[in-house]
Amino acid sequence: MGAPDGFRLRLVRTSAETGGELLEMEARYPGTGFLPPEHLHPQQVEHFEVLEGSVRAVIGGEECRYATGEAFEIPAGTPHQMTADEPARMRWEVRPAMRTAEFFERLYAAAVGGPGGESIPDLLVEFSPEFRLTP
Repeated sequence: MGAPDGFRLRLVRTSAETGGELLEMEARYPGTGFLPPEHLHPQQVEHFEVLEGSVRAVIGGEECRYATGEAFEIPAGTPHQMTADEPARMRWEVRPAMRTAEFFERLYAAAVGGPGGESIPDLLVEFSPEFRLTP
């Protein structure tokens, strides 16, 4: 899956493969430094490991930088944003998986004007147990 800004996401292990326990992904950042909107995951913990490059994250209002080989976790309900100022690649785990893979698939399809004509605001409502923008 890819976003118009060059961000790429590959599903490695899905909810169906892990009994709902885990969604494992690989994320590739193009290195634009663009921060996505601040958001949170009400019921899910995210774990990241930087495989190449470095990333910049704002977690609970605090800015942090993580380099190749470093790992970090974002607790459920914690507002955050993440980007890379240079090309970077990360392993990304979401626990429990819930419907997060479906959310990303449909979000990226909507962002590039894919089939179905779904609106992003409607997707945010439908997937609010997995993803919420912060006010």
